[in-house]
Amino acid sequence: MDSYDDRGVGGGSGSAGPGAVRHEDAPFDTGQGAGSGAATEPPRAGVAGLSLPYQIGTAVALSIIGLIACTHLAMVFLHVAPSNTLTKQHGKVVDDWVYPEFEQNWKLFAPNPLQQNVAVHVRADIAGADGRRTTPWMSLSGEDGKAIRGNLLPSHVHQNELRRGWDFYVNSHDAENRPNGLRGELSERYIRRMVMLRLSEHDYGGTIERIQVRSEVRSVGAPPWSTEKISTRPSYRVLPWWTVTSADLPENAEEADQ
Repeated sequence: MDSYDDRGVGGGSGSAGPGAVRHEDAPFDTGQGAGSGAATEPPRAGVAGLSLPYQIGTAVALSIIGLIACTHLAMVFLHVAPSNTLTKQHGKVVDDWVYPEFEQNWKLFAPNPLQQNVAVHVRADIAGADGRRTTPWMSLSGEDGKAIRGNLLPSHVHQNELRRGWDFYVNSHDAENRPNGLRGELSERYIRRMVMLRLSEHDYGGTIERIQVRSEVRSVGAPPWSTEKISTRPSYRVLPWWTVTSADLPENAEEADQ
């Protein structure tokens, strides 16, 4: 049987006395021997560390910034959203907020997907050694399509130059191909120079004296599972013949502007 001395209860020469055992077995720290100074509270960080007036000023500033941000997001959302009651009643306010700094050229949910395929064609009158002749219609859109098809990194020019240029012309002319302002004259000059730039890449064995441009519009056919009947017959918009001038030639374009 162990003696009291072996268990460290009684006196003896062991290094741990009764007081040390009680201190280790005590479930709570009573704070004895920790010193007389009280524990200091850690400093507060962020807005909580500011004085009351500065806290109020910061809260007001953050509220104003949050209000402006929410207003901006709401205005941009209404600008790109399909037509609805709010945009019909407050469209002027939305436009004044968005334009010109925050203009968005896309619409939410694509409400008006492309339903037509538009191709731009050109033909030319050539004066050569064997007389004067007219070339067949050449599809400029078809040439762009060949350059894009199978190309992992297609040129922005091949994708958008002709399409945007033709849209520019159509939207700035009436049904009789008469310009409705200065933008109409500018769009015609743009089309003429662009066509001559494309034709200069081909050798027709003579001088191009006149050009004529037309568009071919075909409606996109209905999918196989649809019962909708859509005519895919082409319709054409033929522009009058334009006499080629020095301003239409690519190498003289900059000199004509001076």
